[in-house]
Amino acid sequence: MTTATHAQPFQALDACHAQIQLHLFDLERMATHMETAGLSDADRKLAGEIQEFFSSTSRDHHAQEETLVFPPLLASGNEELCNAVRTLQQDHGFIEENWIELGPQLSGIAQGNDWFDVAEFQHNVSLFLDLMDGHIALEESLIYPESKMMWAEAVAKRIPR
Repeated sequence: MTTATHAQPFQALDACHAQIQLHLFDLERMATHMETAGLSDADRKLAGEIQEFFSSTSRDHHAQEETLVFPPLLASGNEELCNAVRTLQQDHGFIEENWIELGPQLSGIAQGNDWFDVAEFQHNVSLFLDLMDGHIALEESLIYPESKMMWAEAVAKRIPR
């Protein structure tokens, strides 16, 4: 029972990464469609869904990482892990800064407004995609495996043999 309880945060974090990837794919597809064919009603609906997801679920995900995943890694004394975590914390700030620009643009698209500069929107989308892709790659390749291992070791120490 203890093992499942400690696995649940990682299941939720992993599931959120999958959702993030789907929304990033949709964002890229929508931005490409916008350049080649303009915006359809489906694109406008999708823009609203993307905006809502990254304004709520994704932000909550980053907050969970900051409180559940990062502190034990920072306390590990492993300089490579500490540097990677600090990079991810910095990424969270950069992602948020970019979102402050991109989120309202998506909201405007969803509401049928065309007041935004298309080139600026495309730039913000490109930057957001790059930030998120690099961020998730570092988490998936190093941070999550190390964090999961630390949780497993902590649980194993509590289980009587």
